[in-house]
Amino acid sequence: MNEEGTERIDLSHLDEEYAETEVPEQDFTPIPDGKFQVMVERAEIVTARSTGNPMLKWTLRILGPTYKDRLLWKNSVLISGLMQYVKRDLQTCGIHLQGLSELESHLEELLDLKLEITKKTKGENENIYFNKLIAGAAESNYDKASEEAKTPF
Repeated sequence: MNEEGTERIDLSHLDEEYAETEVPEQDFTPIPDGKFQVMVERAEIVTARSTGNPMLKWTLRILGPTYKDRLLWKNSVLISGLMQYVKRDLQTCGIHLQGLSELESHLEELLDLKLEITKKTKGENENIYFNKLIAGAAESNYDKASEEAKTPF
């Protein structure tokens, strides 16, 4: 037991591995504007801290080769006047809703989608635009099929 009265967890069996582990340098250079292929890693409905408005928060992982595994984020505010942008993004992802109230039950369908996006910066604001759907989550053989398509007959 420690001073707080909780049980102490013994981590000594990890000491050697910890000492020998090398940490690769992280790349924190900003991702430049341009087109990227990404995979939707996360999509969730959250409340914006600054305004209290609901928004669809996207986490996008760059597939590479340049900037591979780096993350980009897109926040789609879910308020009147912005529906054309939200609807266009969802339709680009193959999600066709009768009403926005259905969105939560379709969030899982967004995961692992592969998209071509464009990142543009204007002043201090970065915007992510969805250009097209490259592959759906169910298309697990996408990369293999893509390579096979490059092979001559």
